[in-house]
Amino acid sequence: MDDTRTDTGVLDGGQVLPLVAVVLMVALGAVLMLARLAPLVDDAAQAQTAADAAALAGAAEGRDAAVEFAHANGGVLVDYRRDGSVVQVEVRVGHASADASARVRVDWVAVHRAG
Repeated sequence: MDDTRTDTGVLDGGQVLPLVAVVLMVALGAVLMLARLAPLVDDAAQAQTAADAAALAGAAEGRDAAVEFAHANGGVLVDYRRDGSVVQVEVRVGHASADASARVRVDWVAVHRAG
């Protein structure tokens, strides 16, 4: 290693090594934090998908269908409410939960033609 002295007589070699060590530790900390957050983000996305599917199924076919679709998408139906034509659900996947709602809409022209 080429040690050089500054004008004050202090050795100038080896100053980059502590800086590199600090940068590597910060980078390692960031990677570890991202590794811990990734499953939570995945659970949240899966919970929203399961809630959307459960709300649509619940609006079309009732509570049993909402439970089935929530389970098929990896979730558990926590809450199911029907208020007239609006269905609201809450689904939990892992540590995440999501809400969704759907509205039943009847196409009266198609019903009238069929009947």
